[in-house]
This record gives sequence, C-alpha cells and structure tokens, in this order.
Amino acid sequence: MRHKHGYRKLNRTSSHRKALLKNLAIAVINEGRIETTVAKAKTLRSFVEKLITKAREGNFNSHRAVFQKLQNKEATKKLMNEIAPRFVGVNGGYVRVVKTRNRRGDSAPMAIVEFTKQ
Repeated sequence: MRHKHGYRKLNRTSSHRKALLKNLAIAVINEGRIETTVAKAKTLRSFVEKLITKAREGNFNSHRAVFQKLQNKEATKKLMNEIAPRFVGVNGGYVRVVKTRNRRGDSAPMAIVEFTKQ
C-alpha cells in the first residue's frame, strides 16, 4: 500500500524519472498538449505547475531556476515569455489532465495533458 507516500516512482530510477519528467515538460511547453499515460500525466502536472508558479515571478533568478529544471533554452524562453504571463493572478490549476482511452498494445489508460485556457 502507498498510503502517505510522497510521489509516483513510475517503475524508473530517480535519474530516469527526472529525465522523463524534463522531456515531457519540454514537449508540453513546446506543443501545448501531449498524450501520455495517466500516471505520467498526473506526475507531470505537478512538475509543470511548480515551474509555472516559479516562472510567474518573471525575474532573472526565476528564469535561471526554470532553466535549471528544463535544461532547454527554447522551452524556458517560451514558458517565461508566453505561457507564465497568461497565468498571472491565477493560483494554481494551470495544467489540465483529461483521460481519453486505453492504449491498444497494453491497455494502459491514456490521458491528454494541456494548459488551461486563461
């Protein structure tokens, strides 16, 4: 049982999990919406919402903090200049997870991750 457990391990090592979340976050920032499994989507929502909250400050230090997590100049620039200003004055709920279907190969539940319209 995982009562009071802090996070999802996603059957990966910590370094693999960190790389996975970083790549999924870059993809959702660049594309606007992606489809992934429900467990990854729920974990990604927490990761990206923390980045947006940090990026909303809009100063140099927050820019460096976001870049440290993403390690991608284009995604960091887009998050700081286009996405985060849309959510100024909004306290959370920047990312939406919509369950869609079961994947054909392994019947894994899938979900779409996208930014809410603000």
